[in-house]
Amino acid sequence: MSESPSLALIRRVYESRMAPEVTSEVMAPDLVWDITPGFPNSGVYHGWDDVAKNFFGATMTSYESFGAVPEEFYADDEGHVFVFGHYHAETKTGNKADVRFIHLWTVRDGKAVNMRQAADSHVLKEALNG
Repeated sequence: MSESPSLALIRRVYESRMAPEVTSEVMAPDLVWDITPGFPNSGVYHGWDDVAKNFFGATMTSYESFGAVPEEFYADDEGHVFVFGHYHAETKTGNKADVRFIHLWTVRDGKAVNMRQAADSHVLKEALNG
């Protein structure tokens, strides 16, 4: 069985580790990026520039490294892609954490238009504060 186009598109985002040439091609201009309340820098961001500057830009200042490690991908016939995985983080103070997440993506017309995240915020906050 072949992979759906939506799943292949989202898998490419993770495999590229958010490479600029991939995000510029894949993310829709009207992208909505929704980070669960309680997560550092949580909120709703509009457009990739907003995500890059105000979510990732603010978030990455606390870490030596931070990355999403996908473990399972699932897709439906309506352009939704579910990704289960974990963030691997190492803080500037040397604390490490593996934080479980689920991402729900919506793909329309070959572009990612929405990403909703839920993650174990407590584990990440412990690493940041610990």
